[in-house]
Amino acid sequence: MTPQYTLPYQVMYYDTDCGGVVHNLAYLRWVEECRTKMASALGIDYAVLAKEGRHTVLVRHEVDYHAPAFLADHIHVLGCIEKASGSSLWFRFEVRRAEDDKLCVSVLQRLALVQMPQGRPCRIPAEWKARVAEPDEPSGAEA
Repeated sequence: MTPQYTLPYQVMYYDTDCGGVVHNLAYLRWVEECRTKMASALGIDYAVLAKEGRHTVLVRHEVDYHAPAFLADHIHVLGCIEKASGSSLWFRFEVRRAEDDKLCVSVLQRLALVQMPQGRPCRIPAEWKARVAEPDEPSGAEA
């Protein structure tokens, strides 16, 4: 994954259970923060959208837990807009421990752009589609 935004974070006590292991909801909060800051960095202004009555609505959220993060770990949440089509944006995230680059969690989200109060899907603006991440280069030698 080629990140378009990286959110650094240090795991706090309130992110963990009594054993010092990060709670599953903490990962989702970090992803939400990364997505919001990434959108802003890419020129997507949620405040302007809200004034226009348009909102991004979470339609699908897939989470794979690979390895735990622990109290006081330094982590990075890497995010990108993977695809934009119709009224949908697909985001991909990885949460990695900074100390060893260990993948802790991978997340795929689909959001729809919706006009409120009608609840009608809106087409993704062309300028947003231009911000979709470039695919990673294939690894290994080509035959």
